[in-house]
Amino acid sequence: MLLDRIKDAIDFIRMQSQLKPKIGITLGSGLSLFAEEIDIECSIPYADIPHFVPPSIDGHPGQLVLGRVGDTPVVVLQGRIHYYEGHSMNQVVFPTRVLAQMGIETLILTNAAGGIDPQMKAGDFMIITDHINLTGNNPLIGPNIQELGLRFPDMSEAYDRELNEKLSRLLTQLKIRHFKGVYCGVSGPTYETSAEVKFLQKIGGSAVGMSTVPETIAAKHMGLRVCGISCITNLATGISTGKVTHEEVKETAKKVEESFVHFLKEFITH
Repeated sequence: MLLDRIKDAIDFIRMQSQLKPKIGITLGSGLSLFAEEIDIECSIPYADIPHFVPPSIDGHPGQLVLGRVGDTPVVVLQGRIHYYEGHSMNQVVFPTRVLAQMGIETLILTNAAGGIDPQMKAGDFMIITDHINLTGNNPLIGPNIQELGLRFPDMSEAYDRELNEKLSRLLTQLKIRHFKGVYCGVSGPTYETSAEVKFLQKIGGSAVGMSTVPETIAAKHMGLRVCGISCITNLATGISTGKVTHEEVKETAKKVEESFVHFLKEFITH
């Protein structure tokens, strides 16, 4: 049973650390440095945690890190698994559910995404104001587990407006170029065609990626406040003149990692 699996994972984690985190952070492709820049109490490989699945994608180290940012206790997922890796939606959101049951109040989701807005350029950040689920799936399909949340959770404010305003003020103060927009979540693993990108623009998308949406749904189901930040690592097909590669995604994320670490620390401590 899912609740038993969640308990198994938490019991194991608590054998390594008794820290009670208030904030959870999931780090996307190429953004893993943040986990090494906090005051670490312990790091646990996903492979050691019951029912966790290690990522198979380069740029996702696959460690759960407990520590502090200033005085704030945090738990960091250093990398994630994706639906396109062949996992079920339940497996994809299992770490999110574990963090929620550990007692966090807020979840910060980060990702690398393709820019759909022609004004964007590689290295920009985007505060996620809403999402469009185009994966063709949902982690809540199947019998509802009442202990986790309601059968029909409200998604009218999937991404917390107050947290988004705080993020926007901070990025503006730090003079970090950023946008606000709608994240289109697709299954991957192929990058989008030009026709698909035109479609995403027409339905109101600002960026596109292969993660985040399932985790947001699971987190909102469990009553967490959620905010999301996309690092625009490339311009989507049809906007960019070149071919899109995972190497480009990682290289761009690496270039902005220092400013990413700085503003995320500031966001958590203020």
